[in-house]
Amino acid sequence: MEQGVIDRPTYSRTKFPRAQAIEEILKNPLTVQRELNNRSLYEFITCFWHVIVNDEFKTNWHIELLCEELEKVAYRVANNLPKLYDLIFNVPPGSTKTIICSIMFPAWCWTQWHWMRFITASYSDKLTLESAEHSRDLIRSEEFRQLYPELEIKVDKDAKGNFKVVKKEYVSPGRLPRLHQGGSRFSTSVGGTSTGFHAHIIIWDDLLNPKQAASEVELDNANAFLSQTLSTRKTDKKVSAVVGIMQRLAQNDPTGFLLDRKKGSIRLISLPGEIRNYRDQVSPKELIKYYKGDLLDPVRLGWDALKELEAELGQYGYAGQVGQKPTPPGGGMFKVDHFMMVQRLPDRVEYVHTVRYWDKAGSDGKGAFTVGVKMSKLIHGHYIIEDVKRGQWASEQREKIIRQTAEADGRGVEIGVEQEPGSGGKESAESTIRNLAGFSCFKDKPGKGDGNKAFRADPYSVQVNNGNVMMLTADWNHKYVDELRNFPFSTFKDQTDASSGAFHKLTGKRIARRVI
Repeated sequence: MEQGVIDRPTYSRTKFPRAQAIEEILKNPLTVQRELNNRSLYEFITCFWHVIVNDEFKTNWHIELLCEELEKVAYRVANNLPKLYDLIFNVPPGSTKTIICSIMFPAWCWTQWHWMRFITASYSDKLTLESAEHSRDLIRSEEFRQLYPELEIKVDKDAKGNFKVVKKEYVSPGRLPRLHQGGSRFSTSVGGTSTGFHAHIIIWDDLLNPKQAASEVELDNANAFLSQTLSTRKTDKKVSAVVGIMQRLAQNDPTGFLLDRKKGSIRLISLPGEIRNYRDQVSPKELIKYYKGDLLDPVRLGWDALKELEAELGQYGYAGQVGQKPTPPGGGMFKVDHFMMVQRLPDRVEYVHTVRYWDKAGSDGKGAFTVGVKMSKLIHGHYIIEDVKRGQWASEQREKIIRQTAEADGRGVEIGVEQEPGSGGKESAESTIRNLAGFSCFKDKPGKGDGNKAFRADPYSVQVNNGNVMMLTADWNHKYVDELRNFPFSTFKDQTDASSGAFHKLTGKRIARRVI
């Protein structure tokens, strides 16, 4: 069979003669809706959307596309035909991907093939169980039971992480229905077990937390779970299909991992949120014609919404999760010419919060620098770099300078101290805080390694690049700007690290977030 052709099973069509079918429809209008649902996952979703989601359903072409691609997979499995490919969707956060693929799709399949078994997985138990619970609640709902009275959850197999469906067959009036054992849904997560369970269709939805994308260990864990655990849980290796859904997070994330290993057996549907900058990421290319004003979904993900996402996710996160292009930040991450240079500080009424953040080093005249960046958040969404203290000081001199700087800044400035990994780092941070008795202080334990440094700096770089950061003119400007210009490939990263720490404290922003 050619790829893309939907082979619908003959038992999905009416068995009544035409006249009798019309008579049945007139007697029961629900029959019309049921038939529409049977023919289209999209119709099923529009029918039951309000059962799962309080917000009004807003359609877009990508929703119909995802539904059609899922139908192709389901019909081949239902007909016991050898699979043509495994399916991967790369779509931005907030595009209803989880509702379509993880919640609605299994329920729709059971309305036609009650025997079908599913395994679903995510990066955490909480997320995969949440999707399973929504799917189970849909089947229990009054609206679903009106259209599909023959389907119900098996009474003694009703855990949200592992439930089964049964199909009732009414043999004769007045008698209890005959129960046919149906399919199931087993939910697991990365690192979890699925021993003893096999599925006709396996669905993995975000096997990697965005905040874990900088960790090689977490990447390896997700990919090992995909290749060594889920791959062994198929009812029939020739027929059973795997469906993956995610936004891109790293070059070697589950999508990249699978494309490298078995590109010829993967059908990739890649839909960046906008194609002004990410046209090359669209797959298949013929889908470009459906974009409107270079946007995938102008209603859910217009330019204003995308700008907010870039501010929250940072350049790296935006490129991966929205653009589906997880390219590591290179030199020029900071557009340093976008700093607004000022000759004097703003009026105090414009200040919201001020932080002096210290990135400490213990060298005396060599090696890394100790840096203390003083940054303030202003009203109207602006920030200002007021001062940078930087030097290669021995520990005793360093602590003296940190204390003197605090006294000069005043007690209205909050002081942050980076805690290096290990017991030595903890003791050093605690020693500095004791030295700052009488001042408002906090310890901060950022991730280790240059990859994490780049992720941590990303949200700050977005504000710099958008012209929202001012800098007081001073003699430290040149070395500060020079380091940021070449980050993350600069020789030293201390000023960038201290700036990132101050910015995160002022904004309370996480490095990345997940939106379904």
